[in-house]
Amino acid sequence: MSSNVQVIQPTGILDSTKAEEFRESVETLLQEGAEVILVDLTDITFVDSSGLGTLVVLLKKARGLNRSFCICSINDQVRMLFELTSMDRVFEIYENRQAFENAKLTVS
Repeated sequence: MSSNVQVIQPTGILDSTKAEEFRESVETLLQEGAEVILVDLTDITFVDSSGLGTLVVLLKKARGLNRSFCICSINDQVRMLFELTSMDRVFEIYENRQAFENAKLTVS
């Protein structure tokens, strides 16, 4: 069974000014039937508390729909934020897209 994986790759800073647009984009993917959302943070330079809160809200929404919500390619600042808030234990985090694809291939 192949999953319907959708990748979203925000850019810049994930803060209160971008969080709403990002949330709407992910919710649209979920409404369109995405089974797995992969958030590629390669081009994100900074995440503040509202950005982190948005990620948590989206994770809960995806789980409520029995879908997966994964993150990859986080930088040191984002990793530190995740570790300080223990979100690194909550989210499925992959080093990069290749690591995500390899992990998903072994699960299938």
